[in-house]
Amino acid sequence: MSDKKELNFLYKVTQTVHSLEIDKVLKEIVKIAIQVTCGDSCLIYILDNKRNELVLRASKNPHPDLLRKIKMKVGVGLTGWVAKEKKPVAISSGASRDSRFKFFRSLPEDRFEAFLSVPILNKHGVCGVINVQHQQKHIHSKMEINLLSAIGKLVGGAVENALLIEESLALKEALDLRKLVEKAKGILMKKTGLSEDEAFHRLQKESMNTRKSLKEVAEAVILAQKLSLDKT
Repeated sequence: MSDKKELNFLYKVTQTVHSLEIDKVLKEIVKIAIQVTCGDSCLIYILDNKRNELVLRASKNPHPDLLRKIKMKVGVGLTGWVAKEKKPVAISSGASRDSRFKFFRSLPEDRFEAFLSVPILNKHGVCGVINVQHQQKHIHSKMEINLLSAIGKLVGGAVENALLIEESLALKEALDLRKLVEKAKGILMKKTGLSEDEAFHRLQKESMNTRKSLKEVAEAVILAQKLSLDKT
């Protein structure tokens, strides 16, 4: 790939990765990483600053049961090393034999030969890591390493923005749930004479017994109250 093509490609990256939904952003990064390296696998880990750990959030190969569940501390494993040192790592063969490698038995990619990892960087530092793996030996060209590293820097802002949106939505959802639970508790306290703690435990117990979320149980209590008022 010529310098001009590389620049055009990087420009395309900036135009493509702009969604405010983190899952869509990461999906696009996976596509781009595979396009650059022709890898057999791409895993993206996002940094949870509060816990100082990297969380698996996206994958080229389907791992729906493992996303958000595989985690590692910064500095642990090759991925953690890349996050800590803010440097890329390229291993052409025998990646799992590297002294920094950390095994996850549930990930078949752990047995792949070649490994290329680059940090995702924003203005605050590292916010994630892109891992690309090949099943067979693969000598990474300077262009692959430099281009993927550049992508890691270019997409950092988009990842940061999408994570902020996700956090804001989570906070709003938590606030909405709190309001619903408070309203449902008030209804139970008025109807049954329960204390605030007893009313909350009643909601929790109903949630467990019916296998419904606390939100669904609270909404059901509020709806039942509304229906009873409508009849009077």
